[in-house]
Amino acid sequence: MALTLVEAAKASTNPVQSAVIEMYARTSDILMALPFTTIQGNALKYNREDTLPGIGFRGVNEAYTESTGIINPLTEPLVIAGGDLDVDLFITKTMGENQRATQEMMKVKALSLAMTKQVIKGDSASDPRGFDGLQVRLTGNQLLYAGTTDGGDALSLAKLDETIDKVEAPTHLIMSKAMRRRLTTAARAYTVGGFITWGVDAFGRTITKYNDLPILIADYDNTGTAILAFDELGYSGSTATGTSIYCVSMGDSMMGGIQNGPINVRDLKELQEKPAQRTRVEWYMGMAMWHGRAAARLAGISNAAVTA
Repeated sequence: MALTLVEAAKASTNPVQSAVIEMYARTSDILMALPFTTIQGNALKYNREDTLPGIGFRGVNEAYTESTGIINPLTEPLVIAGGDLDVDLFITKTMGENQRATQEMMKVKALSLAMTKQVIKGDSASDPRGFDGLQVRLTGNQLLYAGTTDGGDALSLAKLDETIDKVEAPTHLIMSKAMRRRLTTAARAYTVGGFITWGVDAFGRTITKYNDLPILIADYDNTGTAILAFDELGYSGSTATGTSIYCVSMGDSMMGGIQNGPINVRDLKELQEKPAQRTRVEWYMGMAMWHGRAAARLAGISNAAVTA
């Protein structure tokens, strides 16, 4: 059974590792919700159902038309994510060991934000060390546009509902803070509406829901760049002033993370080449979409008020 990072932190007996896992989850809405399945080896191989076999009728003394289904074999590789951090002995001696803990927290936060961006924007064609994110994976029937205007069109609630219907057993929506703000503003307008409610996450923080689906925020990456800014290409692919909303189904046999084990934190002690203590944080992880309708993307959304 797949575990979320929050549940993994509860199960960990290593206090440092548990703190790191929880920090990953606390920093990222997406990593907090995404369940991770532990696998053996360096890749996950599985079969995805593509086309069902045909069914028909026959008359007396007639034969059925033979038909078989189509199953596509897929492979999801693990990638190596992490980093080292060095803290000079002078700093820890004169300013306290808490300086090292502060740097470790900052490193974990950076890794969390980088992996959040990878889940959305990852492209192994441009960076073969990484894995493909939702933007690359979602094509064909799972890719919708808000309209046909080159620079993007205003989000309509009808189009958002259509996107949700494209996903089997949807669990979450992923968007920017700007788009969440647009939705909550529309809910207060009697001419538009929208079923907006609120709840709490695993850390007791308030979360917004649309049609009872929790909204996960893809905010900034580790470089301070907005992950889902209004900088995406529109329908015709020439003007980059749109953004996207993703609807996903996170869970077993749908969409989830894969890993060869939990996040690994190692204290490498003092280095020989310089008077500094090194900590290494590393994670062998990836992402899998077992079901062909585990996610859908609504692209080409302009920075405009939501319509009905």
